[in-house]
Amino acid sequence: MARQQLKMPPVQYDTMMMQGGVDQMTPMMQLKSGVLRDALNFEANILGGYARIGGYERYDGHALPSSSVYTAVFISAFVNTPAVGQTIQGQTSLSTGVVLEVENSYIAVANTSGAFTIGETIKVGATTIGTVIIPNQKFSPQHQATHVALAANYQRTLISAVPGSGPVRGVFVYNDIVYAFRDNVGATATLLYQATTGGWSQIAYLYEIAFTNGSGIPIEGGTLTQGGVTATFKRAARSSGNTAWTGDAAGRLIIAAPAGGNFAAGAATIGSTTVTLSGVQTAITFAIGGIFETYVGNFSGQTNTSHVYGCDGVNRCWEFDGTVLVPISTGFTPDTPKHITVHKNFLFIAIQGSLGYSAPGWPFDWTALNGAGVIAVGDIITNILELPGAQTTATMGVWARGNTFMLYGTGQSTWNLVPFNTGTGAMHYTAQNMAHTYVFDDRGIIDMQTVLNYGNFDIATCTYPINNFIIKKRQSTIGSILCRTKSQYRLFFSDGYGIYMTSLQGQYGNGNTSYNMPVLFPNPVFCAENAKLSSGDEVMYFGSTNGFVYKMDSGSSFDGVAISAYMTFVTNHIGAPQILKHFRHARVEVSGNSYCQFQFGYALGYSNPNIMQPNYATYENNIQLPYWDSFVWDSFTWDGATIIPADCEMSGTGENYAVSIKSYSDAYYPFSINSLIAHYTTRRGRR
Repeated sequence: MARQQLKMPPVQYDTMMMQGGVDQMTPMMQLKSGVLRDALNFEANILGGYARIGGYERYDGHALPSSSVYTAVFISAFVNTPAVGQTIQGQTSLSTGVVLEVENSYIAVANTSGAFTIGETIKVGATTIGTVIIPNQKFSPQHQATHVALAANYQRTLISAVPGSGPVRGVFVYNDIVYAFRDNVGATATLLYQATTGGWSQIAYLYEIAFTNGSGIPIEGGTLTQGGVTATFKRAARSSGNTAWTGDAAGRLIIAAPAGGNFAAGAATIGSTTVTLSGVQTAITFAIGGIFETYVGNFSGQTNTSHVYGCDGVNRCWEFDGTVLVPISTGFTPDTPKHITVHKNFLFIAIQGSLGYSAPGWPFDWTALNGAGVIAVGDIITNILELPGAQTTATMGVWARGNTFMLYGTGQSTWNLVPFNTGTGAMHYTAQNMAHTYVFDDRGIIDMQTVLNYGNFDIATCTYPINNFIIKKRQSTIGSILCRTKSQYRLFFSDGYGIYMTSLQGQYGNGNTSYNMPVLFPNPVFCAENAKLSSGDEVMYFGSTNGFVYKMDSGSSFDGVAISAYMTFVTNHIGAPQILKHFRHARVEVSGNSYCQFQFGYALGYSNPNIMQPNYATYENNIQLPYWDSFVWDSFTWDGATIIPADCEMSGTGENYAVSIKSYSDAYYPFSINSLIAHYTTRRGRR
């Protein structure tokens, strides 16, 4: 009689697509397997998958730390061993470099000048180190990443905080240049700085002097003269009268420091233009304590006439052209706008519950006779934002703490402020336009289109799946920015936490879907700005409480601090919650453009303590694309790939499994986890 062969159950495969973001509210049995129960410092990709977020690095105009490269100088034998931080010099090539690391056969250096030559002697000062030889080893991808991080650490030491004390109170980008506000050392005034290749350079505030009875438009760069007192004329801020300066113009003149004494009330000239000065000039200053909001507007319509308009809630608002900062006197009491924008060729400001606007095309003119005015909102205004619309249907959103309004119209005679939603408002500095308009209030991040359709219920918010997180953080909101290239609304809190919300408006039939991922920065955001450069590149900067300005999504670390990131997925029962499965293997698809490591772990059977739960295991991927001239030729691995599956061990039996992925490094650039395929065989049902 033939012996019957035992038939083993076939290996089956469960594919888990990484999408959905963090959801801590929906019951697990209702969630798809790629949804996360918890995560930190990962973000949702637009086209699927989760990516460890990019780092940030300090900036002051010097080259970024991540732009620094290293060179490996191989030595035949060390006569003397150099110390990290010392400068070596080739005695033939005269090339120099700063020591990053010393190993048995080579010195890793950064900030090199020229190329070291084979056979030359290397010295530190007068001390001989050794002789340069042909490279005799290749570096592993991990070693390369470590060297790159060391080079970045050196470059980081060359970059300074904004001079002064306290937090960075504002940061903005204008004509591709980064500017920042910070209180001075004595905390008696707020100063403005510009990032240059040599670091932060202070923008000098000038002087202002009131005038009346102007006759003719003065030429900038001319000389204001009154007897023996002179000063270079920089800008005229006409605040009333005829726009052609035909005799009744009045306002303020912006001038450089006067020579020959002080100006006084009386007649003066600027070339052929005659003005009547109202008194002595006064220095332009800014009191401390504000948070700056800026907007780039153009009232002349020419390609070179855009200016920055800003306010901080403590001082007058202002106009800035990259050199001259001109305060704007609106006539409000107090004259301390907190929010500012340009809409339909009007400069709009928000002061407490008043929405003010300038004369059309004249940001310094706030007289009703010339078309300026004020609209009473009846509540403290927290955001004003121009919304998409046609020429005849222009709309501006106006948010208060607990209400939303829409301003329709195109001018003084047609403005119409209409309540949009009672009970839904916004925190300060949180209104942003992307595909839709988003704000943050007590309920979470709100899509205004969703509010229009479904009302002001918690469940209608974009962040309801992380509602517990929102409740804990909502009173510490700092502000928000957009990352348009990633379709993200980014919200920040004062304790360093934040939310990266990726919006998938209409993607793959998902409708208005948003995936929320919490982040945590060791340097809290105090103010932030996103901008588009003339090259078309998008940049994002934030100022922190330590006085540094940081460029976001840049570098492999949090300004030298390792990025700690993790994801914990929801429990996955593979469609059979009461059937035991024996798990054998997992294949994780990883993509990126640099070497990375991650830790893979999983829990079986609801983390049942009666089941032997596995430990985390570390896996590495060489998804590295080396750059020319970044490394010593032939000392790196040339072959690379942008997508590589990682084969991860699994072993154990349970009715379900929950995967966790961790990463901790200051050297690895962002990588994405796109999918996971678990190999398993079915066993019996649970008894």
